[in-house]
Amino acid sequence: MAQINKPTDYFETKLYAGSSSNVTVSGLDFQPDWIWLKNRTNADNHVVCDVVRGGNSNGLGNLYPNLTDAEYLPSSTNDSIETINSDGFVVGGNGNTNGSGENFVSWSWKAGGTGSSNTDGSITSTVSASTVSGFSIVSYTGTGANATVGHGLGAVPKMIIVKDRSAVKNWTVYHIGVGNDKDILLDVTNAENTSTAWNNTTPTSSVFSIGTLGNVNTSSNNYIAYCFAEKKGFSKFGSYTGNDNADGPFIYTGFKPAFVIFKKTSATANWSVRDNKRDSFNAGDTNLFANLSDAESSSNDVDFLSNGIKLRNAGNNWNSSGATYIYMAFAEEPLVGDNPATAR
Repeated sequence: MAQINKPTDYFETKLYAGSSSNVTVSGLDFQPDWIWLKNRTNADNHVVCDVVRGGNSNGLGNLYPNLTDAEYLPSSTNDSIETINSDGFVVGGNGNTNGSGENFVSWSWKAGGTGSSNTDGSITSTVSASTVSGFSIVSYTGTGANATVGHGLGAVPKMIIVKDRSAVKNWTVYHIGVGNDKDILLDVTNAENTSTAWNNTTPTSSVFSIGTLGNVNTSSNNYIAYCFAEKKGFSKFGSYTGNDNADGPFIYTGFKPAFVIFKKTSATANWSVRDNKRDSFNAGDTNLFANLSDAESSSNDVDFLSNGIKLRNAGNNWNSSGATYIYMAFAEEPLVGDNPATAR
């Protein structure tokens, strides 16, 4: 497997300060296709936008990872990301993505542009894919019957996040650490759940399977799926067991992490989101929760190392004794290559 030597060509975290007028966020090494935003200062909803769903004349359509809400098409130019540029994006003057005196974080991924038709599955999908970085954005319409959907990655996805755009439904997640006969929900604290969402079928290099669960396959409803395959030097998806110890588990990734999400699967817990821009030194103490609108909080318990993640502290929601966790991680630098990682 070829290694990605410059991860910032495909993923990057950017911080920005809010304003009472439009804010341009720039300096990415790519034109972003999927953007996830969060107010760090106040309790505002997470917002995700992407180029496949698009939007209207006022901006891109919003989905909210901490809510079950259907897709929201902005009613004014202040409600969303207004435009995507070659190296960033422009947010409107207020709302969940902007505000005077407030601080924000953005996480951006590169896929393959606005998307094209994919007929690999029994349902024809629209797919924007980067086979290099292992990330695709997939739009499809449900049938209400067992089906397959093409994802365009040319590799087996290790994680898939699906949202019904047409209805009030949970965000439903497939993860290699949970398996094909269960799901876990992004917008709540629930543990993993036995489920027919994936029709008890592991994804292949061309399609993922969906059952009749309404969260992923209601007839005539529109869906969006964010699909991730693992790529050397760039991304890692797996599971670990907590030990409730200050000398917590070490998660080998093969790169210096830039971004990670943790979730306990064996019991209820929040989805913890960490990155290398809000925390530039160890131990990382700046936390956001994907399932909550809460402002940023502190917990000194995660080290980003040159080759992985070291958990610190005991008795928290990502290092409980005997508990099982899943994670998704993306790289700042690979461990070896043209620009090898060093400890921070």
